[in-house]
Amino acid sequence: MEMDNFGDGENAHMLNGGVSESLNTERTTAEDGYDVEEPASQEQEGFLQHVTSQKTHFTDFEGKTSFGMSVFNLSNAIMGSGILGLAYAMSNTGIILFVILLICIALLSSYSIHLLLKCSGVVGIRAYEQLGMRAFGSVGKILAALIITIHNVGAMSSYLYIIKSELPLVIQTFMGLSTKTDDWYLQGNLLIIIVTIFIILPLALMKHLGYLGYTSGFSLSCMVFFLCAVIYKMTIIPCPLSNSTTTEHHLYTNGYNTTSTEEKCMAKMITVNTQTAYAIPIVAFAFVCHPEVLPIYTELRRATKSRMQNVANVSIFAMFIMYLMTAIFGYLTFYGDVESEMLHTYMTVDPLDKLMLTVRVAVLVAVTLTVPVVLFPIRRAIQQLICPGQDFRWWRHILIAACLLFVVNLLVIFIPNIKDIFGVIGATSAPSLIFILPSIFYIRIVPNDKEPLFSRPKIQAALFATLGFIFMIMSLSFIIVDWVTTGKSNVGGH
Repeated sequence: MEMDNFGDGENAHMLNGGVSESLNTERTTAEDGYDVEEPASQEQEGFLQHVTSQKTHFTDFEGKTSFGMSVFNLSNAIMGSGILGLAYAMSNTGIILFVILLICIALLSSYSIHLLLKCSGVVGIRAYEQLGMRAFGSVGKILAALIITIHNVGAMSSYLYIIKSELPLVIQTFMGLSTKTDDWYLQGNLLIIIVTIFIILPLALMKHLGYLGYTSGFSLSCMVFFLCAVIYKMTIIPCPLSNSTTTEHHLYTNGYNTTSTEEKCMAKMITVNTQTAYAIPIVAFAFVCHPEVLPIYTELRRATKSRMQNVANVSIFAMFIMYLMTAIFGYLTFYGDVESEMLHTYMTVDPLDKLMLTVRVAVLVAVTLTVPVVLFPIRRAIQQLICPGQDFRWWRHILIAACLLFVVNLLVIFIPNIKDIFGVIGATSAPSLIFILPSIFYIRIVPNDKEPLFSRPKIQAALFATLGFIFMIMSLSFIIVDWVTTGKSNVGGH
């Protein structure tokens, strides 16, 4: 994979405004191959002060978000509830295989963002849907918008499901109640409506995504607190767990458990079992943030491809460290007893543990503050479909956000078993956003006179798209096999 081509020079042209970018910027190429924007000469500045105020720079406003806030927003978009399942993934792959997978996916995600940014630089577009329009016409635009909408609606629903299931239990524990009552403050459906109206909706009504940098930073702080608690708990929780029971993911042979106490408390370097196949998609989709990349790029101050690529690289590296440390310390705490949702394992050990109860609150805060960040690309996709090129209108901005949150709340409230739907959505939309769409957009958009069809970069992009199709087929196959296996086990008895 050739990573040194990031940001090869293209002359980006504005789609509107009537003023050539060359009037206010001079393009130079740095030694590392990045395109760099330099301020225009002082003679031009006075002339341009009244001209630039009349033109549109990709959107209806100039990028004003700092580098740090952009890193917070993109990191928050990467960070999802999937971090709670990484220790389980490590227990079913082994430490070495997990680290290899995590490194590969982090590098592939960075390369994927490079393809997006390069396509954006060629045509002067910073909207995923418009890249689809440029590559394949209306079909490409609709396809990109639908995939982004489906994926992010699924992500928002999963976050609200965590609130629906965890918040009543947290309140119940704080109040010292041994059993759940019918009081309104313990009703998950009512609680998600309250959280949506009073917390999520006001944040979703922000005009610019950059304003959410502060909440994104606080959300990431909550997850850092979660990591610190995981590290601390590893030092005090004994192995084997004194009150642990044989969990469903232990290895069985001929109907009886073959895992001894010594084996259960021994870290495995490489492990292959029936659950390993399910661990691979968990790791593969841990860095899905691509619908948010171009909106964040649009709002970045002094936006260039190299600057946005640095935002992406810093965010991916920070999340790589978070993921790796959470997985390692969680795995070295419970080894084979770790559950697919790690917080449940801690609560099994001690349901009244005040520290882990506080951690659950922190995780709830983190996922709540992530929902508005995920909503922004959906709203942009809808606007690109129904009213492309129109000026900003507050009523439309508010209406789309309210309708989206209303639909997501309905999904969470009225669909009792939605995990299979999410599984199918994740298996199709995630590979499309990470691998397939950036690759085929790159092949179609970058001119053949600059990079021939059989040039090395385009061959790499084609192989990258092929890898995405393989991940998609593999993930769907695992889900179907799981459905069939589960169905057989349910028929067979308890």
